[in-house]
Amino acid sequence: MTTLPSNLHVPDLSGERFLVQYQVTGTDEEVYTKTNNIIVEQTVEFPIHLIPDSNILTSLVGQIERYEKIEEGRFTVTISYAIETAGTDFSQLLNVIQGLSSLIRGIRVEKMTFPDSLLSLYKGPRFGLEGWRTALGVTDRPLLCTAIKPMGLTIDQMAGMAHKCALGGLDIMKDDHGITNLPFSPFKERVPRIAEAVAEANRETGLNSIYAANITGPVQHIVERAIFAKNAGATALLISPALTGFDAMREVADDDRVNLPIMSHPTVSGNFVHNPDGGFSYYAYYGQLHRLAGADSPVFVNYGGRFPTTPDDCQGVIDGCRIPMAHIKPMIPCAGGGMKFERVSELLDMYGKNAIFLVGGGLHSASNDLIENVREFLRLVQ
Repeated sequence: MTTLPSNLHVPDLSGERFLVQYQVTGTDEEVYTKTNNIIVEQTVEFPIHLIPDSNILTSLVGQIERYEKIEEGRFTVTISYAIETAGTDFSQLLNVIQGLSSLIRGIRVEKMTFPDSLLSLYKGPRFGLEGWRTALGVTDRPLLCTAIKPMGLTIDQMAGMAHKCALGGLDIMKDDHGITNLPFSPFKERVPRIAEAVAEANRETGLNSIYAANITGPVQHIVERAIFAKNAGATALLISPALTGFDAMREVADDDRVNLPIMSHPTVSGNFVHNPDGGFSYYAYYGQLHRLAGADSPVFVNYGGRFPTTPDDCQGVIDGCRIPMAHIKPMIPCAGGGMKFERVSELLDMYGKNAIFLVGGGLHSASNDLIENVREFLRLVQ
C-alpha cells in the first residue's frame, strides 16, 4: 500500500547520467546496506518499496554501476545519477554527490565523471593555468607565492612586506586567509595600500607581480568586495569556499565585472578531506569541485609540512587540476603549508613547473633580507 499516485511519471528525462565513485568501508553486509542507502538518500529519500513502478524507480533513483571489493572491509562503489537530479545549481549538484550520505560513516567520494551536457552548465576557471602564466609573463618555471602575515601587522607594514617581495621578483603576494575585514586591518583601507605597493614595485622592476586580495566574508558582500578590490588595484582574489560556500566563489568567477584570477584557500576544508573513510578525496575536493566552481588555483597543504598530507593526496590534487573536463580549463595547483627552501628540488620532482609554490614563514627565516630571500627562492626553482 502507498499513498502516492499510481500514475507517476517524470517527463523530459534525457537518459544522461553522471557517475560518482565512492569508497565504502565496513563488513560485507554493512557495505551492501550503505550502498543501497546511497542510491536512495542521494535522490528520492523515500522508501522505494512504496514508490509505484515508474521512471522514478528506473531513472531518478541512483543506479549501482560497479561494486567491487578491494580488500577486506573496503569496497569501490560507482553509482550513476540522472543529470536532472542535479538541476542547474552547483549546490544541488554537490547535494546529490554527497548529501545525506555524508551523515553515514564509512562513505567517501573518490571522483566524479560528468557528461559534457552537465559540464556545459559551468564555466569553470576563467583564467586557469595558462591565464596565470600569461598575466605574469612567466612560462618556464613554477610560480612563486607568499602570504602577507602575521596577523597584527599594520597596513603600512603589510604593504612594505608586499613591496619588498615584489621588488625581489616574487610572482604572487596574497592576503593571509585570516586577514579579512578586521578592526586593525580594514578591508577597504588595506587592499588599496597593498595593491599600490605592489604596483610601485612593478614599475621599478618591469615585472607583473600579482596581489591577491582576500574577499572572504558575508555572502552578500563578496561580489561587492571583489569589484572594490579590482578597482583598488588588486590583480587577483583569494576566497575560502569552505567558509563562503562553493557557489559564492562560482558567482565571483562568472562575473564579467570582476574578471580576475581566483585562488581558493583550504581553511576549514580539512573536515572534508582528512577522514580516510568519509568526506572527499583530495582529487575530488580540491581538484574537481574547486575547478567546477571557478577557482584558477586551489591552495592545498603539501606533504612533509606541518599538516598530515601524503604524496598520494597531493598527486590527487595535481590530477584533478589537469584531467580533461570538456571546456573546463585546467587549474594550476598551489602547494603550501610548511614549504621550505631545502625541499625545492624534491618538490620540483613532484610537481614539475606547472605549479605554484607557496612559502610563508620559510621565506622570512632564510635571512633578515626579505628581498634577497625572494631572489634565492627564484634561483632555486630556476
